[in-house]
Amino acid sequence: MGDLAPRSRGNRMPPLETPPPHLGLDGFLSAQDPRPEALHALRGWLLLQASLCLSPTRAMECLSASSGDPHEALKISRQSHGASREQLNDWIQKLAKRQIRILPVTSVAYPLSLRTLPDPPPVLMVRGQNFETHRPLVAIVGARAASQYGLAVAESLGRGLAAAGVIVVSGLARGIDGAAHRGALDAGSTWAVLGCGLDVTYPREHSRLADRIAMEGSLVSELPLGHPPAALHFPLRNRIISGLVQSVIVVEARPRSGSLITARHALSQGREVLVVPGDIDSPTSKGTNALLRDGAKPVLNVQDVLETLSLPELKTSFPKAPSPESETSSPTDPNQKKILHVLRHESLDRDALQRRLTVPARMLALHLVELEIAGWICQERNGQFRIAPARSLRQ
Repeated sequence: MGDLAPRSRGNRMPPLETPPPHLGLDGFLSAQDPRPEALHALRGWLLLQASLCLSPTRAMECLSASSGDPHEALKISRQSHGASREQLNDWIQKLAKRQIRILPVTSVAYPLSLRTLPDPPPVLMVRGQNFETHRPLVAIVGARAASQYGLAVAESLGRGLAAAGVIVVSGLARGIDGAAHRGALDAGSTWAVLGCGLDVTYPREHSRLADRIAMEGSLVSELPLGHPPAALHFPLRNRIISGLVQSVIVVEARPRSGSLITARHALSQGREVLVVPGDIDSPTSKGTNALLRDGAKPVLNVQDVLETLSLPELKTSFPKAPSPESETSSPTDPNQKKILHVLRHESLDRDALQRRLTVPARMLALHLVELEIAGWICQERNGQFRIAPARSLRQ
């Protein structure tokens, strides 16, 4: 990837004017605001979003030329309206029902770190009340098909950073993203930046996680309601993730992955890129290890991250497998005992274990992570789990 020194790329657009008084006291537009001028502004920003959300640079040019007026900006763009009156009314009803707020780039509440990008989103949709841009923000991204160790590290980092008052930002994807969100929710707050509309949950199995994030953190998107996930959207989403934060942590990534795109965005935006070292023989570590080879900073514990943010020390580190001498008693959970009993006789992958045991897939994955963290089992390169060497089972 070449030189990994962060580079700053400021917004080429002239600064926008102070936002007009139709915004709420929090700097947002709300579909529940009854004032006619607020509804007029809301319609303008929704139309601009529908027409130019995939062309943010052009949108900013038009907004700058119109002194931040979305209706005039849309006229300058010569784009046809991206939504009918009926669709606009439907969107406004959904915004009110789902308590989704609109944050235009002209608002003083809009994150300064995004506004200074060359292609900031003209509009952010936010579901959730905990959108505190004054707090330190760190992104945790990585492989969807992550290893058990990678998932455990992402969850541990998310939990440790949230406990230190950091907001953890990620993309709600399977694997590392979901683990980072869950860990952060255990101790604090997290934001999820989506590659679809806020009324669309992707992946679907993260529906409950998304609802919890909306209650304790925030869901964020630059895309209109109803927009489905698409390959084009995710690189755009990644620039928002890196643009919001001070540092980006990559936990497992293949050589060609969205996580590396996020890392490249971060470097071009002048952000710090931190990397969790991985197994040199693991496919999911080839991308991260390449970042390290090219000069990225390694992350060995939460303190490494806090130091880049100049935050106080928090005594939190990655989960480590205890030595057999320090812990010899068998797990107390009955399902974990069943897993150990089966693996005592043969090595099996996760699918084979699920067929053998009457344990839901998600619960099985959690048990396997806990057993691996505790040092009772280990995962081979072929994906099979086996009893860890030097472990004596006392069942």
